[in-house]
Amino acid sequence: MLRPNLPKPPQNPLNQQSFEQNYRDVCNLLLSLTHSRSLPKGLQLHSHVLKSGLQTIPLISHHLINFYSKNQLPLHSRQIFEEASRKSSTTWSSVISSFAQNELPVLAIEYFRRMLGAQLRPDDHIYPSVAKSCAILNRLDVGQSVHCLAVKTGYEFDVFVGSSVVDMYAKCGEIRDARKVFDEIPEKNVVSWSGMIYGYTQLGQDEEALRLFKQAMVENLDVNDFTFSSVIRVCGNSTLFELGRQIHGLCFKTNFDLSSFVGSSLVSLYSKCGVIEGAYRVFDEIPVKNLGMWNAMLIASAQHVHTDNALDLFKQMESAGMKPNFITFLCVLYACSHAGLVEKGQYYFSLMREYGIEPGEQHYATLVDLLGRAGKLQEAVKIIDEMPIEPTESIWGALLTGCRIYGDTKLAACVADRVFELGPVSSGLHVLLSNAYATAGRFEEAAKVMKMIRDR
Repeated sequence: MLRPNLPKPPQNPLNQQSFEQNYRDVCNLLLSLTHSRSLPKGLQLHSHVLKSGLQTIPLISHHLINFYSKNQLPLHSRQIFEEASRKSSTTWSSVISSFAQNELPVLAIEYFRRMLGAQLRPDDHIYPSVAKSCAILNRLDVGQSVHCLAVKTGYEFDVFVGSSVVDMYAKCGEIRDARKVFDEIPEKNVVSWSGMIYGYTQLGQDEEALRLFKQAMVENLDVNDFTFSSVIRVCGNSTLFELGRQIHGLCFKTNFDLSSFVGSSLVSLYSKCGVIEGAYRVFDEIPVKNLGMWNAMLIASAQHVHTDNALDLFKQMESAGMKPNFITFLCVLYACSHAGLVEKGQYYFSLMREYGIEPGEQHYATLVDLLGRAGKLQEAVKIIDEMPIEPTESIWGALLTGCRIYGDTKLAACVADRVFELGPVSSGLHVLLSNAYATAGRFEEAAKVMKMIRDR
């Protein structure tokens, strides 16, 4: 019996090639898909890797770890690492970097310790990832140990390691150590310059930050959007509007004007200098907005009592698929508080938990302030009594402000008694306490508080 000539099933050309060619093509494809962040195609290629047994090759594991890392799937990277039969220094470097880049600093440090336990030596790729993780966690103690190990293994003068150590010390508030390492690096890169400028900015040493930025400009050194963002923040904090405008112009020349990091600092600059229209203009011109930029515009709108704009921005965020964080809700609550929108404020406060955000001290303080300013003092007291955290100075201060506005001297005196249980408090709250006691006719306590202010 004759059989019909059936067409042969299509063959996968990748499977027909030699092992070596197959291996090279897989590496090239993984690099391409990592660059384009094409997750569906990458998953298909991963399936091919498993079928062909290429996953046992350390370099393939390295590329797969990086692929999932760039697609923000660090736990998939972890799985690839754990399943790898042979783990080279490159494989360890990839997984540690994946954790650091995807905001899993605890895992990055844990795997670094495991690597040291496996008697493998860190390199100039691993140290920066671990230093970054220490900075995120504000773990100065671990960061110092990492720095010592870098010195011991001969990497202290490496530009990438040295720059990451500068950045770590600066973000942990140890500006002297940061400057010492910065000055010792033979060749400085954009990370070291940006780290130092950021460190001075965070500590309020604005003049030093501007001096360093000017030096970088004079020496024609490379700077990035993070550098510009830090310097513009200095201008905003010091209301140096003209200088801020000049740096904004420099951002145009260097093509950093469309960066979200620069944009959020510019929004803050224009807002703090009273030019809210400029803040809106900058916000509208940035095509891709990160969460920091949305929050910066929300804060600006709330501070300028553009309440409708602030609430509308929140809706736009949700429509754009941007998930709000605890700062976002703090901005919206602040806007509601200063506009007297009690029901809306309570709505946004309850909405936090739907986004998996547990209200913190500042959120409760703002809610108490909202209720206090609206004259709902007993509701504010109920919130304080029922909240899962201990009342802080800012929460009691918000209630005292409401008592002062509505003349509830009895409640104010009771709050003042509770505040003294906290121990030392700020001068501003001492003034509120003194006024509360004096208004309630308890002049002896008022005099005692004033004496405490003088003795500070």
